[in-house]
Amino acid sequence: MSDITLDIVELLLTAQIYNKYPEMDASDLPRDLRKYYWSRDHRNVPRPIRITAADVEKILEEENLESKIRALPFANIDDKEFSAKITALDIGAEWFQKKDENRDRISQNPVLAFYYEKKQTEGADYSEAKTKVRPKEVDREWIESLIAEIEKEEGGSDMLKLAEICAPEDIKQTIKDFVLTHEQEEETKKIVKAIQYRDYLKHIGLYDVGKILMVGPPGTGKTSLAKAMSEHLSIPFVEVRLSMITDQYLGETAKNIDRVFNLAKRLSPCILFIDEFDFVAKTRSSDEHAALKRAVNTLLKAIDNVSLTTDGVLLLAATNHPKMLDSAAWRRFDEIMKFPLPDVDMRKKILDIVTNEIKGEFDTEEIAALTHGYSGSDLRMVIREAVLTALVTERMELTQKDMLNAVAAFDERAVIKTNEYEE
Repeated sequence: MSDITLDIVELLLTAQIYNKYPEMDASDLPRDLRKYYWSRDHRNVPRPIRITAADVEKILEEENLESKIRALPFANIDDKEFSAKITALDIGAEWFQKKDENRDRISQNPVLAFYYEKKQTEGADYSEAKTKVRPKEVDREWIESLIAEIEKEEGGSDMLKLAEICAPEDIKQTIKDFVLTHEQEEETKKIVKAIQYRDYLKHIGLYDVGKILMVGPPGTGKTSLAKAMSEHLSIPFVEVRLSMITDQYLGETAKNIDRVFNLAKRLSPCILFIDEFDFVAKTRSSDEHAALKRAVNTLLKAIDNVSLTTDGVLLLAATNHPKMLDSAAWRRFDEIMKFPLPDVDMRKKILDIVTNEIKGEFDTEEIAALTHGYSGSDLRMVIREAVLTALVTERMELTQKDMLNAVAAFDERAVIKTNEYEE
């Protein structure tokens, strides 16, 4: 029995079982099938799923499958509607169960696991299968459905212009790609648990949770880690730069701040990441413009009025200039996450991760020792320089000389950047 025949039967069974049991939702569907049948208007995969032979070929990326569907004794193609379906569900399910004797396919497909668990099939575990499929909220299609709905609302377009919205599936760098300090690891674990146990936190009345200020020099991974959390938690990432929402008319700035927080609540659950937090929430002086004070107060009030527990919004704010923030801004956050420049051990680990797929003979330990004061972003720039320089001479393997030259080139640029260069 070919794998493609099993693929066809799995697809047809999945659609038919999903149609039959309304207690399941789109997050139970395998991702390729869910994305193919996603309806922006319904913000879901509407029932019934009607599969055509052409659909089967597109989803499985194979041609001329109609004859294979017709050859199945328990399946049929309606020549009037061109739809393919299992005509005898129990017989088809029994056939598939025997072919999937190791339960590899059933254990990876929540819809099938749900059905076979109901039939008390040994090894079928719906809860376990659910952990193998990412929920619908990771998909770009789900985000686009929400955006389309918000655009139709009064003022919706104005809200959407103020933020960059990213689906978890669009985020390439995962938490596994980071070298974190012990403190960062612990804070990240707390965030994950707070998301998982939102209902419990709400039940016990713990509302002041999920507001974290990320503090550290540029290039130390604040934005990247915030995005990686979005991917890990399977929730949208809403990024706002305060410098971008500050209007020349300061009264409009306060309105923009309210719009951003309202947008985050509409996209809940999500991460709201505020970059350049010090741009507005800076130390306030007595001679400051009254409208700017109102904008700052609006920001602080908006932070007070958003909650992970009740609104499903995890607030992460980042600053490169913590000394510019006054005490009123600091008090709004229940946690402070520090992002120091990496020490020599962390630099080596970062270099090892970045060069993991790069062939060649080079010593990352020596490079780590030579790059004191480099951020993680700086180290990636060094590797980028070494790779591109090697490609100029048609080489896809790095040498230690490539790495050392890249460090020297980066140091030279750093000198120019700090105005220490003399002709």
